[in-house]
Amino acid sequence: MAGLRLSWTCAHSNPESSRSKFFSRFSAESSFRCTWTRLLLFRTSVSSSARRKLCIRNVANDQQKEMKERVNGGVVDDCDTFFPDSESIAASIKYHSEFTPSFSPEGFGLSKAFYATAESVRDLLIINWNATYNYYEKMNVKQAYYLSMEFLQGRALLNAIGNLELSGAYADALRMLGCNLEEVAQQESDAALGNGGLGRLASCFLDSLATLNYPAWGYGLRYKYGLFKQLITKDGQEEVAENWLEMGNPWEIPRNDISYPVKFYGEVISGADGSKQWVGGENVTAVAYDVPIPGYKTKTTINLRLWSTKVAPEEFDLNSFNVGDHANAYAAIKKAEKICYVLYPGDESLEGKTLRLKQQYTLCSASLQDIVARFERRSGESVDWENFPEKVAVQMNDTHPTLCIPELIRILMDVKGLSWKEAWNITQRTVAYTNHTVLPEALEKWSFPLMQELFPRHVQIIEMIDKELIHSIIAQYGTKDLELLQQKLKQMRILENFELPDSVMELLVKSAEEPAVDLVEEAESIDEESLPDKEDESEDKVTVNKVDASFKVDPKHPRMIRMANLSVVGGHAVNGVAEIHSEIVRTEVFNDFYELWPEKFQNKTNGVTPRRWIRFCNPDLSKIITKWTGTEHWVTDTEKLAILRKFADNEDLQSMWKEARRRNKLKVISFLEEKTGYLVSPDAMFDVQIKRIHEYKRQLLNILGVVYRYKQMKAMTLEEREAKFVPRVCIFGGKAFSTYVQAKRIVKFIVDVGATVNNDSDIGDLLKVVFVPDYNVSVAEVLIPGSDLSQHISTAGMEASGTSNMKFAMNGCILIGTLDGANVEIREEVGEDNFFLFGARAHEIAGLRKERAEGKFVPDPRFEEVKDFVRSGVFGPHNYEELMGSLEGNEGFGRADYFLVGKDFPSYIECQERVDEAYRDQKRWTKMSILNTAGSYKFSSDRTIHEYARDIWKISPLLLS
Repeated sequence: MAGLRLSWTCAHSNPESSRSKFFSRFSAESSFRCTWTRLLLFRTSVSSSARRKLCIRNVANDQQKEMKERVNGGVVDDCDTFFPDSESIAASIKYHSEFTPSFSPEGFGLSKAFYATAESVRDLLIINWNATYNYYEKMNVKQAYYLSMEFLQGRALLNAIGNLELSGAYADALRMLGCNLEEVAQQESDAALGNGGLGRLASCFLDSLATLNYPAWGYGLRYKYGLFKQLITKDGQEEVAENWLEMGNPWEIPRNDISYPVKFYGEVISGADGSKQWVGGENVTAVAYDVPIPGYKTKTTINLRLWSTKVAPEEFDLNSFNVGDHANAYAAIKKAEKICYVLYPGDESLEGKTLRLKQQYTLCSASLQDIVARFERRSGESVDWENFPEKVAVQMNDTHPTLCIPELIRILMDVKGLSWKEAWNITQRTVAYTNHTVLPEALEKWSFPLMQELFPRHVQIIEMIDKELIHSIIAQYGTKDLELLQQKLKQMRILENFELPDSVMELLVKSAEEPAVDLVEEAESIDEESLPDKEDESEDKVTVNKVDASFKVDPKHPRMIRMANLSVVGGHAVNGVAEIHSEIVRTEVFNDFYELWPEKFQNKTNGVTPRRWIRFCNPDLSKIITKWTGTEHWVTDTEKLAILRKFADNEDLQSMWKEARRRNKLKVISFLEEKTGYLVSPDAMFDVQIKRIHEYKRQLLNILGVVYRYKQMKAMTLEEREAKFVPRVCIFGGKAFSTYVQAKRIVKFIVDVGATVNNDSDIGDLLKVVFVPDYNVSVAEVLIPGSDLSQHISTAGMEASGTSNMKFAMNGCILIGTLDGANVEIREEVGEDNFFLFGARAHEIAGLRKERAEGKFVPDPRFEEVKDFVRSGVFGPHNYEELMGSLEGNEGFGRADYFLVGKDFPSYIECQERVDEAYRDQKRWTKMSILNTAGSYKFSSDRTIHEYARDIWKISPLLLS
């Protein structure tokens, strides 16, 4: 490429300007010795110890060569680490715009610039990605696999080049081509693979796993349309399909050679030797799409494997198509493809429930088949299945992947020929479960008939696991106290509202007749052939009737399979995600299991990656932190953030801190104006609540507090308002699930309050209410660095952890919240004086609900005033009776204020008065902000991953050599 001249233009936002105004030229004739492809070739060298090493030779940087030493087992590598300069990067971008095009050849607009830039970055990632993969294969160490229905990745470009330490080089390269890196990066759509904290946590974990060099992969589904794109209109929230894949995803690589069959329905047949085979039914194919996840300042680049579903071309019925029956012609294709259309399809219909189960099983089956195949390949000719848990750790992110347990057993028994006892033992040693919520709907229970129809073999296996559990319970508690035993079985069984297996009934009858029976000996041998035999009956009718009466089922109630119980029973570890949540898991949600297996239960407080959530999204503050801590190592060792505590009163630091935060607020102002049309003042406090819309997260409490503030203002003179209130911009964001009616009512209410308040000339800049549409990771990356106050106000005991609270604290935002989830630990670390606390405590909630049900609750007069004010029509003609009515009454569905908004309202508004007082003293507020960042050192996902790796997965870092 000697003598190459690049002439490019990047079309900017001014359509009236001629292309030549944005034309940028540079000569690269002395810089390029070969094509970009050759720049990225591996050179394999053999060291004196005969070990193979993967190196990258940078032949484009001859004139800038420096000795870059890399210690490898005591041997200094003689190979240059590859750090491309801006000119070689520009050449790469030009190459991809011409030879891997997604656009027509003419012009170089921002979208085209993004795709070409992303493909250029991907080239670099692939080098490290392949090296990581090959090294894992060679070393054959234990590897962790993180299975999650969600991965809320956000945009990848800035994160990738930041981790590669190439942000400056790419910015310069794009400038040479007439583009701005930030504008190019904004062309990227957020990957629509998640919705809330569950998916964002999974993505933070992948970033930390790569950065810390742990051998691990993620597994998920490739949703074509995501959850939905949220539009905010005068009617509230409207949903349309996400279009993130409309122009392709430059980060993914389809692995057309990696696919696995996934079956639904069918039947189970028994062989002459007692073996089982699942045959017939509906078959689809899961195809792998791989996404590289780079670590920060390391070559380690791990894999996120996403599955998409299809059927073979011969499933297209050409005969039907040619006779005009088009729908029937492609019915099988659509049935397969729709599995990966939408994240969390509505499940109120039978079709919706079926689709959700198909999604969950597709994730589990394809991933486990892939994991098993990799284990066999790495094992070579002699496969020792007993060694499987020593090479594989499977982490289930909540209950969605619970079918991993029966699926792994099915593969081991039916495909690999292991016995029940062997398969059950291997599975329990391999699988672990993270609980993310105490909400009943998230603990997942599925209809037994539906499960039996979809997964007949798995239901058989679940029955066997349930039987194992029953015998464990009987062995623990005995049979003398049938009432206690009945209570334990009712709470703990996987199969809900089921009769006891006949073999267990016989055991109980025998025990009633012969109290000295050795129950452990009776229970220790269970195999597949001992499944319930419905024809056996005890000869002693009196004893049988007595036992039957103690363990009868309710024919009016449905038979269900409890997935959370299956997760606890089928794995070797169960963890909560914050100290208070883990305590609730042990003492309430799974207390019976904790009493049986206390060694299974752990706490692993969540964390967030400091790379994305401060280093890259808040560069101004990051520079200040580096200056005052004296090191950049805080990006990977967040304990160094605590150094800031000793400088919290320093006037120079406070001045720099305030200036950086103001610049971030100016970015928020521009963003809000672009997205909503509202213009707000940088002098106002930015008060933010951005998270999934749910009643327990209590956005309703927040907006009712805003209404109370507005009502007070309207009753005052201008002078009184300015004396009592500091200016506030109340920012909301989050999606309400499309079938969650009450959550959508809350969105509508917030929008209506904003429309009234923001157009009230009497109030002006003293109060603004803004709902940001289509909240996602990229929105958070703008709002969080520019926030002054963040609200984490869930009903105590209902938020497992939360991670946005960690992100806000890390960026110097002060929190107002209840003692719930990770708030408890954040408050301990940042200091009680730097956290605004209000509300009932978790241990009080049950009593308060009981008090409400008994009609003893007396609402605060201010709460009643606010509801009356809303009903007066001040916020428009919409009828808010259903919303306000949910806060009234003592019992009934959708009534009785289950989430205690009314109870906590007085404490909340009084706490907000303390917030106003603190904000007036900007010196005090800035000190609080610094101490929040300093105290967030504990909440890095790096720490969390170290704990998972050490305590649950038993894996060690593997640094590429």
